[in-house]
Amino acid sequence: MARYTGPVCRLCRREGTKLFLKGQRCFTDKCAIEKRNYFPGEHGRSFFRRRQVIGYGQQLREKQKVKRSYGVLERQFRRYFQKAARQKGVTGEMLLQLLERRLDNVVYRLGIGSSRTQARQFVRHGHIRVNGRKVTIPSFLLDPGDEVSVREKSRKNPFIQESLEDVAGRGVPAWLSLDRDNFTGQVVELPNREEIKIPIEENLIVELYSK
Repeated sequence: MARYTGPVCRLCRREGTKLFLKGQRCFTDKCAIEKRNYFPGEHGRSFFRRRQVIGYGQQLREKQKVKRSYGVLERQFRRYFQKAARQKGVTGEMLLQLLERRLDNVVYRLGIGSSRTQARQFVRHGHIRVNGRKVTIPSFLLDPGDEVSVREKSRKNPFIQESLEDVAGRGVPAWLSLDRDNFTGQVVELPNREEIKIPIEENLIVELYSK
């Protein structure tokens, strides 16, 4: 599947908020939002000052934030929305819950990867096990009770070790549990909206796709 391979800090600047696409760098003063908090491009400063986004534009920006945060493209995102719309519950919350249940996101939330991009790479390269079996599909959906672990040979990987050290300060969501000593984590329950710490108004995405 196609992936965006350009400079990711431009995406954060375009949305005007941190999307945490660069791992630990996003928590330092080197973050692009901290240094250049205006739109990318030649006329970024002037456009940022006079911007007024309402209606469709606001709905589109909310959708772009979520897509870029989780690293999914339009067709895949639309399929997630359609699946969320068929489930019982609030469609916007069901959409975010589906995205949170992705394997690459769970690996990131557990701190095994410093960013979702790095977590996706770990999954693709076969470093991750789900219930003891190798899974190389980043979009694999996890259920409560599923266990995620790092394969034995990969536990000395310096990037994995460094990321697990950093997560001690960042913390792990309540719907997950982490055993750092054994390089394992578990999905305790499905995440609710309060546990998904994303500055997003998901109801605007629902309105966008409901037109």
